[in-house]
Amino acid sequence: MAEKQIFVSAVFVLLLVVFSSASHHHAGNEEDEEADRISSLPGQPNVSFQQFSGYVTVNKVVGRALFYWLTEAVHDPLSKPLVVWLNGGPGCSSVAYGASEEIGPFRINKTASGLYLNKFSWNSVANLLFLETPAGVGFSYSNRSSDLFDTGDIRTATDSLEFLVGWMNRFPRYKNREVYLTGESYAGHYVPQLARAIIMYNKRSKHPINLKGFMVGNAVTDNYYDNLGTVTYWWSHAMISDKTFQQLVNTCDFRRQKESDECESLYSYAMDQEFGNIDQYNIYSPPCNNSDGSTSTRHSIRLPHHPHKVHIHIHIHIYLYIYQALASSTDKTNVFRKLSGYDPCTEKHAEIYYNRPDVQKELHANVTKIPYKWTACSEVLNRNWNDTDVSVLPIYREMLASGLRIWVFSGDVDSVVPVTATRYSLAELKLATKIPWYPWYVKKQVRIPSLVLCLYQTGFDRML
Repeated sequence: MAEKQIFVSAVFVLLLVVFSSASHHHAGNEEDEEADRISSLPGQPNVSFQQFSGYVTVNKVVGRALFYWLTEAVHDPLSKPLVVWLNGGPGCSSVAYGASEEIGPFRINKTASGLYLNKFSWNSVANLLFLETPAGVGFSYSNRSSDLFDTGDIRTATDSLEFLVGWMNRFPRYKNREVYLTGESYAGHYVPQLARAIIMYNKRSKHPINLKGFMVGNAVTDNYYDNLGTVTYWWSHAMISDKTFQQLVNTCDFRRQKESDECESLYSYAMDQEFGNIDQYNIYSPPCNNSDGSTSTRHSIRLPHHPHKVHIHIHIHIYLYIYQALASSTDKTNVFRKLSGYDPCTEKHAEIYYNRPDVQKELHANVTKIPYKWTACSEVLNRNWNDTDVSVLPIYREMLASGLRIWVFSGDVDSVVPVTATRYSLAELKLATKIPWYPWYVKKQVRIPSLVLCLYQTGFDRML
């Protein structure tokens, strides 16, 4: 309770700073907006929608600025809502993942020489704003180097709010637009914390942000339930032995931020000796291996009870298709890739593409010549995350009471923040079921991996 009160008090004080500085921002003008316009990215196919990218300063005193990339809706963007996307980690880039691998309009080809269109992009229905937060993630930076070694949930929420206020001054046509916050993995903290910060800001602002709701996927939510759900998932998906599962349950205190040495040794044994060479973020896909056979960078994750360096891929569960295809093929890896349409090495392509000087120039990025390469995830931030909520379930209760719409989804191929953790966490809210569980069809096929919950103050809807 004391930790929660400290967090809320700190956010309140910082919000007063945000509110004060926001009142001095001048209205955005066409010159500011035009300076951020992207004419065409290197290797980009022709598109009809507008794009903008650049920086918004969130702390002038220390020189801290956050990078964004806006891809407007393909059709009638003025009538479409604004969707703000955040990736987690903490320390991972929304440009690397959200924009380039998940919901954005482009994919990077295997040679990083150009882009191709993503036919499932969310900008078919909304304006997408990808934000790299906090400073130290991707192109976002601080001139005070110590910021990278002293950050956490509080600063991330405060700086993200300051960003939105400043960004809407630059793009005033979005000031009254419906806004939805979205994200995955550790953004399970960022999104509800930012939602609460916006609600608090709106109570004191003459120009409130028109926040309508938020959506999170495979979201870090509650220490105890996340950890219990993770080891349960490992065991139920035959990733660890019965013996290791029982030892984890009997030895570890899942509520603690810092586990005992014995518990950490068990986690390490499970991942190093029993998992095998798998992609922990998509356990049914092939991993991205280096030429020497070692697994690529994103598998250097922390133990599950700490903030995770995570990148979640939510894919369709394809047991039957895999079985039929493997029965008649000798090239097992290519079968997996063809069936899922999944390239496990996409972040490698991103790290080549976004470090190209011509790409950075067109994105108006790295204008201060950051003394390190752009990376999909920052190990420095991840290893030095200094404050984190034990649980964001109290924020869920606050936001439900305020009338926000909340959508939680969770795919079953992620073993880092798994569907079992989501189910345990949301059960703790004790909401009544308004619509019972039902199958979710896509092209007459039942898609069994995803849990989708639409939360309301009076209850929730379930679908498989």
